[in-house]
Amino acid sequence: VLQAATRQDMTYWLQELQQKRWEYCNNLDAAKRDSRTSPTPSDFSKGLVAKDNPDLNILSQNASAERARNILAVETSPTDLVGEQAASQPAPVQPSAINFSLKQWSTEIKNSMSSLRKGNNENRKSIFYTTEEWELLDPTPKDLEDSMALEEKRKHLAEGNKGLTSSAFPFDFGRIPHKTRRPLKDMIGSSKNRNSSDSSPTEWCSGNGNKLVSELQLKYQSQQEELEKLKKDLLSQKELVRLLQQTVRSSQYDKYFASRLWEGVPKDKLELLHQKDNQILGLNNQLEKLNLEKDSLQQEVKNLKCKVGELNEQLGMLMETIQAKDEVIMKLSHQLSECEDTVSSQSGAVNSSMATSTNKELQELDRLKDNLQGYKTQNKFLNKEILELSALRRNAEAREREWQAKYTSLEAKLCQIESKYLILLQEMKTPVCSEEQSPAREVITQLLEDALKAESSEQPEQAFFKPHLVSEYDIYGFQTVPEDDEEEKLVAKSRALDLRSLSLSENREISTGVKWENYLASMMNREMMRCVELKNLIRSGIPHEHRSKMWKWCVNLHVKKFKDSTVPGYFQTLLQNALEKQNPASKQIELDLLRTLPNNKHYSSPTSEGIQKLRNVLLAFSWRNPDIGYCQGLNRLVAIALLYLEQEDAFWCLVTIVEVFMPRDYYTKTLLGSQVDQRVFKDLMSEKLPRLHAHFEQYKVDYTLITFNWFLVVFVDSVVSDILFKIWDSFLYEGPKVIFRFALALFKYKEEEILKLQDSMSIFKYLRYFTRTILDARKLTGIAFGDLNPFPLRQIRNRRTYHLEKVRLELTELEAIREDFLRERETCVEKRDLISDDEEDS
Repeated sequence: VLQAATRQDMTYWLQELQQKRWEYCNNLDAAKRDSRTSPTPSDFSKGLVAKDNPDLNILSQNASAERARNILAVETSPTDLVGEQAASQPAPVQPSAINFSLKQWSTEIKNSMSSLRKGNNENRKSIFYTTEEWELLDPTPKDLEDSMALEEKRKHLAEGNKGLTSSAFPFDFGRIPHKTRRPLKDMIGSSKNRNSSDSSPTEWCSGNGNKLVSELQLKYQSQQEELEKLKKDLLSQKELVRLLQQTVRSSQYDKYFASRLWEGVPKDKLELLHQKDNQILGLNNQLEKLNLEKDSLQQEVKNLKCKVGELNEQLGMLMETIQAKDEVIMKLSHQLSECEDTVSSQSGAVNSSMATSTNKELQELDRLKDNLQGYKTQNKFLNKEILELSALRRNAEAREREWQAKYTSLEAKLCQIESKYLILLQEMKTPVCSEEQSPAREVITQLLEDALKAESSEQPEQAFFKPHLVSEYDIYGFQTVPEDDEEEKLVAKSRALDLRSLSLSENREISTGVKWENYLASMMNREMMRCVELKNLIRSGIPHEHRSKMWKWCVNLHVKKFKDSTVPGYFQTLLQNALEKQNPASKQIELDLLRTLPNNKHYSSPTSEGIQKLRNVLLAFSWRNPDIGYCQGLNRLVAIALLYLEQEDAFWCLVTIVEVFMPRDYYTKTLLGSQVDQRVFKDLMSEKLPRLHAHFEQYKVDYTLITFNWFLVVFVDSVVSDILFKIWDSFLYEGPKVIFRFALALFKYKEEEILKLQDSMSIFKYLRYFTRTILDARKLTGIAFGDLNPFPLRQIRNRRTYHLEKVRLELTELEAIREDFLRERETCVEKRDLISDDEEDS
C-alpha cells in the first residue's frame, strides 16, 4: 500500500516506479552501460587482465521507444517528500473518507495493471491513498451569477493555475469562451432554464451582421492608419516651411544691415536692432512651440472625452444590468408570493425535489468530468506501460534466441564427444588383438591429442567458459601446464579438464553472474554499502568482469581514513622520492621482481608489462614505511593486486593488507606477527579439527612450516587460480579472519586422505602439494563459511594478544642466552673460534 499526499505525488510515484524498472531491465541487457548515475564511480581501471576480459553482449537501445516514452510522460513533479525521504517520515494517518471519483480512478488503474500481470503476480495490489479532494476547474452555474468583471478575473486566475501543483492533470474541460458580452439577465435566464425557449439569451447580431461589422472595422482601421500618416506628413512639411522662413528672414536682415553700414548708421544702434530681431525670432519660435503644445492638449482632451463616453456607456450598461436584476428580483418575488398563496402546501415538496435533482445533476456532471481527467491520464500512463513492456519483451526474446543458439552449439559438440567416447567404450569392451590400426584406435588417438592440445580461437561459443579452458594460460595469465615435465604436464591437463567438467556440470558461474547483475542494477542510483546480501555475494565469488571495481571499492572502504589525510598525487610523490633518492630496499626489490610470479605471463620477463608496475608500487610502499622497507612476500601481494587494479590502487591495496588487516611486525625482519598467527592457528586446529590435530601430534608433523607461507602471501602459489581469487574476494572485504577460515577448510577438505597416511614423511610430502588438487571452489567455500561456524573474530584477537606476550618472552630469553654465550666465548679460550651466522655474513 503506497500512500501519497496528493494526486500529483501519486502520479509521480507511478512514473518513478516505471522509470526504475526501465533502467533496471536495460542494465540487465547492457552489463556495462552508464545510465544517469552509477552505484559506484564509473571509470574503474581493469589492471593487467583487462584485455583478457571477454566481450559482453550489449543490446542496442531503442531510440524511438525512448522518444515515445518522453512524449507520453505526464509532466509532473512532487509537491512533498517522496521516495526515501518520505519512507523515513512517520506514516500519515489514513483519511476517514476518500473522494469517490479518486477511489474509482485508482481502482481502475489497479484493475488495468492487474489484467496485464500473469501467474502469481495476479495477487499483487498497489493502492494509492491521498488526503486531497478532487477539484474542478470548470465554472459552475452558480459562478455565472457574478458580475462580468469578476467573471473575467476568475477566468484569468483559472488559466494561470492550470499547470500548478493543485492538480496532477494538465487537462482543462468545460471552458466557456467569452467571445461576446451578453446581458446578465439573459445569462441568468439561460442558466435557470436551458430548455425553455422563452428565456433563451439574445445575441448581439446575426451571422451576416457579424461579417458586416468586421468589414467596417477593417475599413475604419485602414482609414485611421492613412489619417495618421497624413498628419505626420503635414507636421514635417510645416517644420520645413518654418525653417525656410527663418532662413529668408535672417538673410534679409543681414542684407539690410550690410546696406545701412555704408550709410553711416551708428554701430550700437545696428547691434540693438540685431538683438531685437533675434528676440522677435525667439518669440516666434516659442509661439510655434506653444501652438504645438496646444494642439497636443486639444488631442488629449478629445481622447479623454472619448474615454468619458466609453465610461458612460459602461455605466449605462451596468445600470441596465442592475435594472435587469431588479426586474428579475421583483418578478421572482412576485412569483414566489403568488406560489405561496395558491399552492403553499405543495411548494416545499416541489422546491426540494427540484433542488435535489439539480444537485444530483451537478454532482453527476462533476463526477463525469473528474473521471474524464483520470481516464485521460490513465490512458497516457497505460500507453507508456504497453510501450515499455513491448520493448522489454523484445529484449528478452533476443536474449532467449542468443542463449538458444549457444545451447544448440554446445549440444551439437556434446553429441560429437559422446559419439567418440562410445567408440572408446566399445573398443575397451571388445579389444582387437591384431596389429592393424583400426578406426577406433584412430578415434582414441585423436581424443588424446585433443586433450593435450591447447584450445584454438576458432571456437567462439566456448568463450563463456573461458576461465576453465584447457589452454596455455588461464584468464589470470597463469600457466595451466608446465613446459618441461611431461608427466606433470598430463597431471595439469587432467586438473584443467576437471575444472572444466565442474563448470559444465552445474551452471554455477551463470547463476552467480545473474545475481551480481541484479544486485548492481538495484544499486544503480545508490551508494554501495556493507550489508549481508553483499557479503554473501562476495563469498560466492565476484565475476571476472566486476572484480576490478569491487576490489577497488573494498580497498577504498578500508583506507578511506588514510587517503583523506593525504594530498593529491601522494603516490606519485612517494614514487618520485624513491626513484631520485637513495633507497635501501631497491636492491632487494630488483632481485625479487622476476622471482615473483614466474608462471604468470604478465611477470615472466623483464619487458613484461607488470614488472615495471610491480617495481613502482614496491618502491613507493618502501618509502612510505621505512621500518618495513621491503619484505619477501610483499611482491606477491602486489602482483596479485595488479592483475585487477592500477598502480595507485594496488599501492593502497598493499597499505590495506599491511597496515589495516595484519597486526604490527607481520612483515618486519622478525616476522613476529606471522609467528603469532601460526600459534593461533594451532589452537584453532585443535578445536575445529581435533582428529587431524592429534594425528599430526602423533607423528610429530609441524604443519606450520606449510601454513606459514599461506598466511604471509594469502595463499598465492598454494591453490589453483580460481580458488585463489575467490579467497581474495572475501579477504579484501572481510579481513584476515578469512585466511584462518580457508586454511582450516583446506585441511578439512582432505582430512580423510591425510588420516590414512601413517608416517611423517608421507604426511609432510602430501601437505606440500595437496592444496593444488582441490578444485571445487563451491565445496571449499561451503566448508569455510558454513561448517566452521561459529568463528568469532574476538576469539582470534584475544589469542593473538596471549601468544604475542609468550613469543616476546621467548625472544627475551633467547636474547639473554645469546648475551650469556657471547660473554662466555670472550672468557673461554676454546669457544673464541665459534662465530654465529650473522657474524659470518657481516
